[in-house]
Amino acid sequence: MSHRTSAWRAATRPLVADVVAEAVGRARRSDPVLPRTGGPAGNAALTAWTALVLLVGSVAELLTLFDVGGLISWHVAIGALLVPPALLKVGSTGWRMLRYYVGDAPYRTAGPPPLALRLLGPWVVVSTLGLLGSGILLIVLGQHRGQRPFLSVASVSLSWLTVHQACFAVWCVATGLHLLGRIVPALRLTFGPGDTAGVPGAWTRWLLLGTAVVAAVALAVVLVHADGSWAVQHDGDA
Repeated sequence: MSHRTSAWRAATRPLVADVVAEAVGRARRSDPVLPRTGGPAGNAALTAWTALVLLVGSVAELLTLFDVGGLISWHVAIGALLVPPALLKVGSTGWRMLRYYVGDAPYRTAGPPPLALRLLGPWVVVSTLGLLGSGILLIVLGQHRGQRPFLSVASVSLSWLTVHQACFAVWCVATGLHLLGRIVPALRLTFGPGDTAGVPGAWTRWLLLGTAVVAAVALAVVLVHADGSWAVQHDGDA
């Protein structure tokens, strides 16, 4: 048993060391800079800025959980604001992954993130999309239909509200670990000595971020006006 434990530790030590080295800034990927779009360096900048927007919004959304009944409209609005930036971040990271695996030379030179973060990535993406998607669905369905079980197995009943809560639990763990591994590199790319202010394609990146913000505000307005049954129920409870 001790031999197996030692072998497992020896196998996982490099994985942990790679993540820690990048998380604390000791190791950095070298992102080539290309004309017009910025290439991998431009992609990294877009991803980092979008991640910071999502971080601020996610913290605000978590604060509404201290009184989700009384702050339901804020909970809905902030959740809606997170949707377009989340899709933008999924798109930017997905593009980088695609370019890497199809053999694009600059992205191959930049290399992939540490293996542990690559394994964690799908959990972050699926839980984020599941959390935001189920939240929107709950608003569309209304409180009564959202809490009504659509599947019952033995003594376990599953509603869209429980799906939303389950996605939240997975999201907390996956995104928390992802944040620990990526916050320092993201801050360095945006505000630190390794920032990408001079990388070509800045206007395109700001246009994409601006479009995401406008879409977020529009979605928030629509969903807040559609959350009637949840807001009315909680107002009645008060």
